Amino acid sequence: MREEDIERLRGVVRDCVSKHLYSSAIFFADKVAAITSDPADIYMQAQALYLGRHYRRAFHLLNASQIVLRDLRFRYLAAKCLEELKEWDQCLLMLGDAKVDEHGNITDTRECNSMYLDKDGEDREINILSAICFLRGKAYEALENHAQARLWYKAAIKADPLCYEALECLIENHMLTCDEERTLLSYLQFGPEDGWLSSFYSCLIKKYDKENVVEAKFRELEQSEPNTKFSDKSVLCTLKANTDLLACKAEYYHQCGEYQKCFELTSELLEKDPFHLKCTLVHLAAAMELGHSNELYLMACNLVKDYPQKALSWFAVGCYYYCIKKYDQARRYFSKATSLDGTFASAWIGYGNAYAAQEEGDHAMSAYRTAARLFPGYHLPTLYIGMEYMRTHSFKLAEQFFMQAKSICPSDPLVYNELGVVAYHMKEYKKAVQWFEKTLAHIPSSLSEMWESTITNLAHSLRKLKRCNEAIAYYERALALSTRSLSTYAGLAYTYHLQNNYTAAITYYHKALWFKPDNQFCTEMLTLALADESRHGIDPIVESRSGGLFI
Repeated sequence: MREEDIERLRGVVRDCVSKHLYSSAIFFADKVAAITSDPADIYMQAQALYLGRHYRRAFHLLNASQIVLRDLRFRYLAAKCLEELKEWDQCLLMLGDAKVDEHGNITDTRECNSMYLDKDGEDREINILSAICFLRGKAYEALENHAQARLWYKAAIKADPLCYEALECLIENHMLTCDEERTLLSYLQFGPEDGWLSSFYSCLIKKYDKENVVEAKFRELEQSEPNTKFSDKSVLCTLKANTDLLACKAEYYHQCGEYQKCFELTSELLEKDPFHLKCTLVHLAAAMELGHSNELYLMACNLVKDYPQKALSWFAVGCYYYCIKKYDQARRYFSKATSLDGTFASAWIGYGNAYAAQEEGDHAMSAYRTAARLFPGYHLPTLYIGMEYMRTHSFKLAEQFFMQAKSICPSDPLVYNELGVVAYHMKEYKKAVQWFEKTLAHIPSSLSEMWESTITNLAHSLRKLKRCNEAIAYYERALALSTRSLSTYAGLAYTYHLQNNYTAAITYYHKALWFKPDNQFCTEMLTLALADESRHGIDPIVESRSGGLFI
């Protein structure tokens, strides 16, 4: 057969692959490889077999060749076949021995150099070293060696910042703390044309910075005018409406407690791209917080119909049942989600919360501890363990877990709030004030109703320290955020009572009792305030004003 005929057959194989006609690709690739015995044609045949899901045959073909131990492409494809066959130990053996330090740097320089030399010269090809490091990470994760998986994922993204899958595994599986994520990004060496990618990655990691910092990152990607970082205006225009970027923004809104804003954005995104699964997860979380049970029901039905094998679908069903307070059913579906995907952090948290809602502390603790073990960079499992200890009045243990959560994520205001609550229960009011003030300092956006209880708790702590004027100021600040809190009205009334301002105390006791007429504390204190007022007389200023009303 002439060389031009063989080249034509190679073109047929490539075209069959591009048209997903894998049996045709395998047939013609087999003939080309038989005629030429060229390593490149053997590799093409193995690729066609891999894409046609003939993993065992593809591996045998690669392993039988003498090139597999010398050519990194052969070795990598053979390891990919073993990955599909779930033979993880053999996969690692095929990839070869290598060592990585605690920062994700490969210490075996001989292998490192050979891999870099193997890189082809094609424009923007992802480094083969990065792909091999990533596959090692997947193998270690499948073998439940999460520490090694984390190191190899870091090595993969360091070897080539374009290996997005490695960063995705680190972020989605919560393998790194907030500080570790920032440090990793600072070490990545982007090309001069990849400034946009650096900014995009910074939007993907945990977003606990101040509002102006995070919003600036989003604006940088959304702007339509090129600057020193970006030169391709057409790319910038498309990123402004990019669903991945907008899903990141929705995630940030959810983190800030702006659930309505988050829900509106995810609803808009899902109209445009109904199968964007990351956006779907954020949408479910926002709907849960807002109590939109009908929306959760519809989402769950659609997801189960379209993706019956995905953990997210059954997680959505669990969210619906949790929202309508049917915790037994919620638990069942959260458990199903974790069995389908053991690395689904939200499902583990939901599973624990469903137990906690029924005060089944031991089972809730078990779920949270599993999540804490699986996701070392995720502070919420540790935080929830602390909350469970606080519910059982084990305040010292609760404080230990809250401090552990703080070490994982030192920027989350919720952690400081819980430390303040536990200090208050331990009667350490000065410490409680410090923690609540730190909570307010770490809130990334402007105060919303979500943080009303924190301000009220700070006011309670100040009242305990006899700093009544400051307490009153914070109670009034809390009322500016929400006028539906019994605790705020009761605390404000009691503070005025302590200052012998009986008229104001009586007014706020009445307002508190309007929310809960049978509240024992407010009922008893109102009786005392009325008695005190009748004994000491009415404040003359208040009396003259009330007198004026009857003229």
